[in-house]
Amino acid sequence: MANRAKLAVIPLATLLWFSVLLSSGCSNTEAKQPASRPLQVRTETVALVPVPQVDEYVATVKSRRSASIQPQVDGSLTRMLVKSGDYVRSGQVLMTIDPLKQRATVDQQRSTEAQKKATFDYNQQEVERQRKLYEAGVTSKQNYDWAVQAFKNSKADWESSTAARVTQQRQLAYYNLTAPFDGIVGDIPVHIGDYVSPQTLMTTVDENAELEAYIYIPTERAGNIRMGLPVEIVTSRGEVIGSTKITFVSQQVDNAIQGILVKAPIHAALDKFRNAQLVKARVVWSTALAPTVPVLAVTRIGGQAFVYVATQADNGTVAKQRAVTLGDTIGNEYAVTDGLKPGEKVIISGIQFLIDGAPVQAIS
Repeated sequence: MANRAKLAVIPLATLLWFSVLLSSGCSNTEAKQPASRPLQVRTETVALVPVPQVDEYVATVKSRRSASIQPQVDGSLTRMLVKSGDYVRSGQVLMTIDPLKQRATVDQQRSTEAQKKATFDYNQQEVERQRKLYEAGVTSKQNYDWAVQAFKNSKADWESSTAARVTQQRQLAYYNLTAPFDGIVGDIPVHIGDYVSPQTLMTTVDENAELEAYIYIPTERAGNIRMGLPVEIVTSRGEVIGSTKITFVSQQVDNAIQGILVKAPIHAALDKFRNAQLVKARVVWSTALAPTVPVLAVTRIGGQAFVYVATQADNGTVAKQRAVTLGDTIGNEYAVTDGLKPGEKVIISGIQFLIDGAPVQAIS
């Protein structure tokens, strides 16, 4: 009987112990559940700002004063008076081609000229002598006419020889290659002793001023191209380093790339650009008012862009997830083409902790 009493007491004590544990566990769970509090966030009111419609192209910077130095005569290069990168003045001698052959030609022509001059001087004296004899009745009119004709022929011959000598003498100047204007000497691919001809590129001289951006615009945009369109020169990071306008539109299409050449002068500091440099050019087709949102306010899910909008609800302010269609970036903001209206408040902080419908509190 005593054993049966013990068996009856043990289950009762066990049940009491389990009930205490259960009530204790429930009270701990209730204590761990905090009251739901709104998340403090920053907001920005959507406003309409001017948003440009742009297309970006690769442009080439070219100097309006850039010259390729090529000889007008052939011969061996004997002197090189400059090196790449030198600053030269207009008319400064850069290189010299061996002029010995041309000097020999000039000397030969000078001798021929002297011979023609001697003949001319003799005929001049002869015509005067024949005139006096004719007037004295000693010689015939025919002899006098022959003397006059010989004088005229020798005069023309001498003048022609003089002109030829001057031409050959001027040719000597072509053996000195000079700078056409002030500028910087480019690469020099030739060496002393090389035989050069009018087809040989000796060097270049560039004046890093009066620069222009050469932009080829696809023919699909031909109807939108016009004089005065704004153009922005930008870096690879999108920073604007120069603003200009189109001042030239070609009337022909480049067959190789099916593009229309337009030019825009560059007014930025010259140390930012070099001749033949490739840059990015944004052509601004038009400007219209549109809402914008900060880049940090945008999240993407499966390629779709979303923002959180602070919206008033029955129980306070909540974050509502809104799908938006984005346009181009303007600095640190996106242009929004669809999904937002002016005056709405977009959440710009703490968006990684938000879910649709979560309570929020806007702070300044």
